Amino acid sequence: MKTRSITGLLSLYAILFCSFSLNAQDVDLADSTGLPGDHFSLEGALELFKKAESPEDFEKLLNTNDNYVNNLDLNEDNEVDYIRVIDNMDGNSHAMVLQVSLSETESQDIAVIEIEKQNDEYAILQIIGDEDLYGEQVIVEPVDEEQAEPKKGRGGPSVDLRPDVIVVNVWRWPGVRFVYGPRYTLWVSPWRWRYYPSYWRPFRPHPWRYRYVRVAPYRRHHHVVTTHRVVHAHGVYAPRRTSSKVVHTRTTTVVAGKGRNGNTVVGKKTTTSTTVQGRNGRSVTKEKSTTKAARQGRDGNVGGKKTTTKTTTKRRGRQ
Repeated sequence: MKTRSITGLLSLYAILFCSFSLNAQDVDLADSTGLPGDHFSLEGALELFKKAESPEDFEKLLNTNDNYVNNLDLNEDNEVDYIRVIDNMDGNSHAMVLQVSLSETESQDIAVIEIEKQNDEYAILQIIGDEDLYGEQVIVEPVDEEQAEPKKGRGGPSVDLRPDVIVVNVWRWPGVRFVYGPRYTLWVSPWRWRYYPSYWRPFRPHPWRYRYVRVAPYRRHHHVVTTHRVVHAHGVYAPRRTSSKVVHTRTTTVVAGKGRNGNTVVGKKTTTSTTVQGRNGRSVTKEKSTTKAARQGRDGNVGGKKTTTKTTTKRRGRQ
């Protein structure tokens, strides 16, 4: 009886291991940039906005752990950051900012959803990932159901370069109709640093591989493009953009230090020497070289330290 129980447990472990291995094979390490943007899904944010009834509802969905869209920890306190939504409106244009408060005095824009109503019952939108998180602006928009899969760019997200892209009418999205309703009051999130809604519970960031697999379904319905289609709304947002010096410096350091193999080697080398008197009148000199570098790991995180020690021996003679 005991043997059967052990056999059953081993079989269960084998199944779980195989399942994890198959998921891991689906993860393309080339899609990891080592930048903060790896931990926020622009496609997922649009998918949540498509379901949301209002900007307030959208903010709640963004900060729900089970959606796996937000995995950011920009202030590195080992807790996922709360994202607040701030709408900016000018006529028929909306620039809906997704922003994180890093402290009482510093904030960082994550992305902005730009919406324009072009005529009755016709509106378009795009989400723009901030350059301080992605290294450069990343533009994502919905894909028409009948549109073919876009081509995949080398070493990065898929980029649709075809001239016959079908622009999706998002007028029927509940959140879009809500912000163009006659009774809409401009939404500016009331939450800020250390002042959050009662429903929100901070959670630890997930490993990059774990989350990458779970946001994969979001990428089927949206793609990266290279053209700003929502021109006026982008002009509304540009002068209001908020950037953190800490996040900006961290990202530019990683981008500047990328090597041929994708590793980041940024830092300085220090060498210390110590000479001691050894046995039989010999002096022993030890040199220790330490290179502190920011290196991109397989999981998309940046960090690391390489230390090498060199020891040389010089004979002085007997005393």
